[in-house]
Amino acid sequence: MDVTLRDVAMRDGLQIEEPISLDAKVELLQSICATGVTEVEVTAFVSPSKVPALADAAELCTQLGDFPDVRFSALVASVNGTRRALDSGVSNLEYVVSASDSHSRANVGRNTDASTALIDDIVGIAHDAGATLEVIIATAWDCPFDGPTPPERVTAIVTHAVAAGADRISIADTIGTTTPRRVTDLAAQVFPLIGDLPLGAHFHNTRGTGLASAYAAVQAGITRLDASVGGLGGCPFAPGASGNIATEDLVYLLRDCGIETGVDLDAAIRAGRVAIGAVGGGDGSALMRAGDRKLATGEPR
Repeated sequence: MDVTLRDVAMRDGLQIEEPISLDAKVELLQSICATGVTEVEVTAFVSPSKVPALADAAELCTQLGDFPDVRFSALVASVNGTRRALDSGVSNLEYVVSASDSHSRANVGRNTDASTALIDDIVGIAHDAGATLEVIIATAWDCPFDGPTPPERVTAIVTHAVAAGADRISIADTIGTTTPRRVTDLAAQVFPLIGDLPLGAHFHNTRGTGLASAYAAVQAGITRLDASVGGLGGCPFAPGASGNIATEDLVYLLRDCGIETGVDLDAAIRAGRVAIGAVGGGDGSALMRAGDRKLATGEPR
């Protein structure tokens, strides 16, 4: 079995941090691409005043030609952001819709229904430009303001996105609260609605359940997962949200379960160190602290 990993350190990992230089971002991008990951969420075309760490999105995108084997994507939250991303040469877009009204208002200034209605326009603009559009449902399990998210709110967005012609669907645990049973329950409700469209999942490790939830997602049939080198990340509009599951920790887990990702574990650990260094420190991931399971002689434990 194979699972495709998308590294999101460049966007989700940096969005809550103080802005870093373009040179530092390029160094981080180089280290991520050196891991063998085939998909990278590179930035977001959102309000620079609200997310200053990503204000250089267009400038960063001029560097992407150096990595022809990587599928780059960028997150958008509006029609204007969609056009900015396309003008910057990004051909794979992600449009995020929060399943909870309170988070949606905090995140993009409109409720869930209004954000859902925009899917049609954004899919149309993307497809007219020859780009793909993935719809990501944020707060798919819980909202920091509204509490548990009723599954029918998620499935309503999925149904609308599929009808509008979205190319991919993803469900996101924005604040790191879900657990394996809830993951499999929601996946079972989403799969019948999407036909042959790829389904992805995005987990945070805020409460220590991110890796378990990711494994449950794979067992439920999800073959696309987001992760972030060094475990960087969090949502600036969701109180208490913290780091994503770390790419290197997820690669270690999946590898030992016989699940291939194509990502080099040692390179991912090195990229995690670059990520932590770029933002000025942090706890890092479990694999950054412990390494792969080798004795000093190089023999496995």
